[in-house]
Amino acid sequence: GERQETAQAGDAVAIAIADPVDIGRGDLLVPPDARPHVYDMFAAHLVWMADTELLPGRPYLMKIGTRMLTANVTSIKHRIGIATLDRLAARTLALNEIGVCNLATAAPVAFDSFEENQATGSFILIDRFSNATLAAGTIDFSLRRGENVHLQPLDVSARVRASLKGQRPAILWFTGLSGAGKSTIANRLEARLAALGHHSYLLDGDNIRSGLNKDLGFTDHDRVENIRRVGEVAKLFVDAGVIVLCSFISPFRSERAAIRNRVGPGEFLEILVDAPLEVCEARDPKGLYAKSRSGKLPNFTGIDSPYERPENPELVLDAVSMTADELAERVLAYLSTHGYFESPHGPS
Repeated sequence: GERQETAQAGDAVAIAIADPVDIGRGDLLVPPDARPHVYDMFAAHLVWMADTELLPGRPYLMKIGTRMLTANVTSIKHRIGIATLDRLAARTLALNEIGVCNLATAAPVAFDSFEENQATGSFILIDRFSNATLAAGTIDFSLRRGENVHLQPLDVSARVRASLKGQRPAILWFTGLSGAGKSTIANRLEARLAALGHHSYLLDGDNIRSGLNKDLGFTDHDRVENIRRVGEVAKLFVDAGVIVLCSFISPFRSERAAIRNRVGPGEFLEILVDAPLEVCEARDPKGLYAKSRSGKLPNFTGIDSPYERPENPELVLDAVSMTADELAERVLAYLSTHGYFESPHGPS
């Protein structure tokens, strides 16, 4: 085709690069004196445009230029009052609210501040499930502290740790309503794993909240952060070669999906402990439903806070017609038939 010295937005062009360079969709070609920032953390003004509130820590899709990747709001520094422009404290953003936030992306992205370049300094956030646009943002500046964090190379790999234990590590994520029987089944299963000589550990909602997450309540914001932290801890257990059993209501699909995406194929098993609300409420082993009905316990899952059922769990356990022991045996059989009791290097 005809060689051109210049091109404008909308032109279809092919560019020949003198040296081999690994570039792809979303990368920027710029003159040396106009280099963008390339970081995975930055501060931005965010206009929230969804009926559901912004939840820091929840993974969203970010579209910046032509690139699409996962991102989350790590913190909301303040909300801006529309009428007064005052800085207001905020833990979330609601419809049409504007906030100054810190964001983190799953990989470094090239950008300019909005003041420098409006095209490369703006982005939108998109819901990962519905694909609805949630927010529009303008980048203020990069957070270079992300440059100072480097993963320490380890001489002993996750594969070696798993091989020493003669098993394939995984997160067994028991989710369901309060009173469904998650902790009981997980506890019975761990006893069986120990009897068979397998290395496991049980993380339970109440125990975690008495230590690691004792600073969190039960708002949607705190529930998201609760599960995010647990997911990071569970990932470390998988790296250590352990079968980790996690028993949490974990009401939101997005947070459960985020943990699945943090580990490898087959390392996250979503297990729905299925019992209808009326059965769980009739059991009410901790008296929580009664407190919720009386107004003494707000934000209780199934009553005034939603529970989002898994859409494609690895296992569904009928916690009404089967006992906890029977269900533990069913999970054990699943692990056995799917090779979790074999070393990564072959059968133990």
